[in-house]
Amino acid sequence: MNDYQPPFTLTSEIVSRVAEIGELVGRLAVQLDRDSQLRLRRINRIRSVAGSLAIEGNTLGEERITAILDGRRVIAPPREIQEARNALAAYEQMGGWNPRREADLLAAHRVLMRGLLDSAGAYRRGGVGVMAGQAVLHMAPPAGQVPRLMADLFAWLARTPDHPLIASSVFHYEFEFIHPFADGNGRMGRLWQTLLLSRWQPLFAHLPVESLIHRHQEAYYRAIQVSTEGTDSAPFIGFMLDRIRDALLDTASPQVAPQVSPQVAALLRAFRGEMSREDLQAALGLADRKSFRQRYLLPALESGWIEMTLADKPHSRLQKYRLSERGRALSATLGADALPP
Repeated sequence: MNDYQPPFTLTSEIVSRVAEIGELVGRLAVQLDRDSQLRLRRINRIRSVAGSLAIEGNTLGEERITAILDGRRVIAPPREIQEARNALAAYEQMGGWNPRREADLLAAHRVLMRGLLDSAGAYRRGGVGVMAGQAVLHMAPPAGQVPRLMADLFAWLARTPDHPLIASSVFHYEFEFIHPFADGNGRMGRLWQTLLLSRWQPLFAHLPVESLIHRHQEAYYRAIQVSTEGTDSAPFIGFMLDRIRDALLDTASPQVAPQVSPQVAALLRAFRGEMSREDLQAALGLADRKSFRQRYLLPALESGWIEMTLADKPHSRLQKYRLSERGRALSATLGADALPP
């Protein structure tokens, strides 16, 4: 009998967070009518794909991923376009996969890495590591152990009595620890946790947890590293539960008129396509660069209302900014006249 048990501790903080998320899910399910769910589904699907790909260094962003989804021509590196198309296809097909079937995980990887990896849909045959930029956080187990480790993990998943919020986070961490594929492990781990959660509550199929992980990318890698060093995935579980809670709050906020400071509202109104910092300051009539950055630009970036055109080069002299999909949705929902002056 397979009795593998992933090592993790259920702390009081984890238990409390699970209860909090359960309450949020219940409220949100009641709050969102069918039309709201359809409207958010598209927005959040784009945010999910953009966030998950951005963690892996893809620079397309929400606007160009939207264009790809709409079938419009996008000028970008071919690999990045293929990554986006594959991810959109994977999230679209997600509902047809059983998260407890190993064969379905291999099928999902085949979709996610089509045209990007010769061994798409098959476990790796060589060594790999978990990377954060150029730093190696973790060297994965030898390739010869991967089939047994994945079989053990799926056997545990099939019998665990743990709450889906906990079980999905444990699976995500263990998957990243094993790193079963030659490439695409981060994307697959995040996709599979979303799939597991969506089988518990369908609204998770369209909750953009990935975009919030991207916003806290360093903490994501640190949670993996600390969990590995302590042989206990509790730090990673706690990190993921915090992001899930934030995503629920973030999704609920547009329904109840999100709080936007007058400065950020003025910045959103000033946008006309892609604009540089200098263009935005001029449009707002602001001369103080430091004040503009601290009171206007950074809050809008951190809240996800706007995004950089060169996200991988935040200090580039060619940097420009644009409204994110979420920022455009806010403007469309409230209307320019409804925003504070």
